[in-house]
Amino acid sequence: MKGRKLLMIPGPIEFEPEVLQAMGMPTNSHVAPDFIETFGNSLELMREVWKSPTGQPFIVAGTGTLAMDMAAANLIEQGDRVLVISTGYFGQRFRDIMDRYGAKTTFLKAPLGEVVSLEAIEKELKDQQYKALTITHVDTSTGVLVDPEPIAKLARKYNTLSILDGVCSVAGEKINQEEWGLDVVLTGSQKAIGVPPGLALLVASPKAMHVWKNRKSPVANYYADWNNWLPIMTAYEERRPSYFGTPAVNLIVALETSLKIIAAEGIEKRVNRHFNLAKAFRAGISSLNLEILPKSDEVAANTLTAAYYPSGIEGAALLSKIAQSEVVLAGGLLPEIKTKYFRIGHMGSVSANDLLTVLSALERALFKSGHHIEPGKSLQAFQQRLLKSD
Repeated sequence: MKGRKLLMIPGPIEFEPEVLQAMGMPTNSHVAPDFIETFGNSLELMREVWKSPTGQPFIVAGTGTLAMDMAAANLIEQGDRVLVISTGYFGQRFRDIMDRYGAKTTFLKAPLGEVVSLEAIEKELKDQQYKALTITHVDTSTGVLVDPEPIAKLARKYNTLSILDGVCSVAGEKINQEEWGLDVVLTGSQKAIGVPPGLALLVASPKAMHVWKNRKSPVANYYADWNNWLPIMTAYEERRPSYFGTPAVNLIVALETSLKIIAAEGIEKRVNRHFNLAKAFRAGISSLNLEILPKSDEVAANTLTAAYYPSGIEGAALLSKIAQSEVVLAGGLLPEIKTKYFRIGHMGSVSANDLLTVLSALERALFKSGHHIEPGKSLQAFQQRLLKSD
């Protein structure tokens, strides 16, 4: 880590050296045979990571927000009813996107640090027919984790499309898209997928593709329109050249590299690694008498932690002191409490050593800020919890 800081925010993350090396390769033609092979293989690997063997993957230059936009643009028409299930900032973003396409949106907002109950969701689905519902698997603003499986089951029961915002969860939290019946699972490259920012990634179920093909009106977003992108995905997967918009060549080379790393580790093993490290990290945070935003351990994400600043300590100053130890953490994002908490990302190639470094830097910063701590206590709590999972 000489000469640079350890980046421990909820994306971009620390990337594997092989991924960065792939990014730095000379840029190839987007219709060169070796790049066509890379693109096609990336699409096939996405099905493996998403656990969606019959799903249709899309790889498009953009961000996680573009992936959200693509889901809405292609599946929602003017006047369609959409149920948005929100646990933070990005639930609000999904409502804004749906409203832009003329949806009649119902917004189910969980209390801060909690999740919306299944009873409340089913009541809405019983009361009126919804075209789709959206779930934020892990809201990056709050660190709250939602269990998508029972919600997807309810969506199937009431013939409603389910759209999972997996921006902060895919390749870090448990997702079985096909088994659970999720119709769209989307993410961005810079989170647990482990690739620098710039790719919108999405897998659509056969049901979602059927709904899209049978829509009554043209897709209202030219760039996001699957009519433009599906022939490209099909061609690359068949190892044929094709063109609509120039793909982000180097990013897709890096994506294939990272997906191969994920597949080699095994998605179940990778999810379990995130789970164990997160549990240990929260034990370390708790030992410092810091409170996390999620109200219970069961709804706390395994890809990031959102924690309140101690009473009387100014947040920006604390983050600055942590940065002096060559560690970068993120401030708050949720507008109403933005200055009251901070966020630590722990996803992708994260290791126990990374999190021990974070806790060590946090301890020093808290001590310098006048917060009473027992030096080394969080490191001990982390190690003890991690040993239990070995």
